[in-house]
Amino acid sequence: MSETGQPFIGHPIANLRHLTRFPHFMKHLLPLLLLVASPLWSQDLDAQRKNAQSSAEKSQVELRLDQPYAGNENAKQKVDLYLPQKRKSDKPLPVVALIHGGGWVNGDRLGYAAAAIQFARTGDYAAVTVGYRLTKEAHWPAQVYDCKAAIRWIRAHAKEFNLDPDKIAVMGSSAGGHLSSLIGTSGDVKELEGDLGPNTTFNSRVQCVVNLCGPEDFTQALMFDKEKQPIVDDAAVKGLLGGTYVEKHAEAIAASPVTYVTKDDPSFITFHGTADQRVAFLHAEAIHAALQKAGVPSLLIPITGGGHGSVSHPEVISRAKLFIGKTLRGTDATIDTTPIPALPEVKKQP
Repeated sequence: MSETGQPFIGHPIANLRHLTRFPHFMKHLLPLLLLVASPLWSQDLDAQRKNAQSSAEKSQVELRLDQPYAGNENAKQKVDLYLPQKRKSDKPLPVVALIHGGGWVNGDRLGYAAAAIQFARTGDYAAVTVGYRLTKEAHWPAQVYDCKAAIRWIRAHAKEFNLDPDKIAVMGSSAGGHLSSLIGTSGDVKELEGDLGPNTTFNSRVQCVVNLCGPEDFTQALMFDKEKQPIVDDAAVKGLLGGTYVEKHAEAIAASPVTYVTKDDPSFITFHGTADQRVAFLHAEAIHAALQKAGVPSLLIPITGGGHGSVSHPEVISRAKLFIGKTLRGTDATIDTTPIPALPEVKKQP
């Protein structure tokens, strides 16, 4: 969602087809691609699919599009699976599940194609991009039902694709950060599991969460005006809950990741701009405090002076990848928790 209150769309990639043509340039650009979590507005979905397939092929990644997880053919209730053609070992692969943002009203899993390819091309991971019903189609709790069904799909197909069902990370930005956090804290909450799809005997727990500027407590406003008063009339929140957080108080509590924090939750890392005007920094502080109080390993890394899009900082992605590697693969890594200075904003030419 944007700083102006509109759903945050992310940073468009001009052309996925050229992903592998400029390796030295892409070494520095690719971290930014991880935060793309919505459709590329200059292309239709068919073009995005072709670009994703082409980029995957060039990166020696096998791409399996449109895997249904809900027992129907709803285009949103599917995942895309990215598998390395050259694995580092014969052991089952850890999985990184990527959940797109867009204010719960926009976005598509294809927007995370570049990020998924970058994880899979290492040979160390499989990646899954998750689609879910948007608020134009369904209100809360449809979105979390869908995402949890997608995690169950991963476990149900672990043997088929040689995946490790006990090593799943979930990562998302903005609305995707909210859903990732909710999956992390509500692994033991039956009311949020839903009954979608044929894989209900599997659980939806994950082993770690990368939360990029996600809303965490809907009993508090996401935005505040210049006088620091809460903005109640938030279109994105109303679309999700079916009304304002004041009108839909019960739903606001139920949709909040902080509501479900318990000591057996997975480890978290949260990145959030301290000057985020779309999702206030207090949301990052709220989830971090709740996790710490419960004894759950939690890292909070502020992006000093950063707005809602500041999570695209290359250092954010670098630390997030270290966190995932340490948690899922047991790599020897120390995660730097010092605040990250926001990058200067690029001023638009008049």
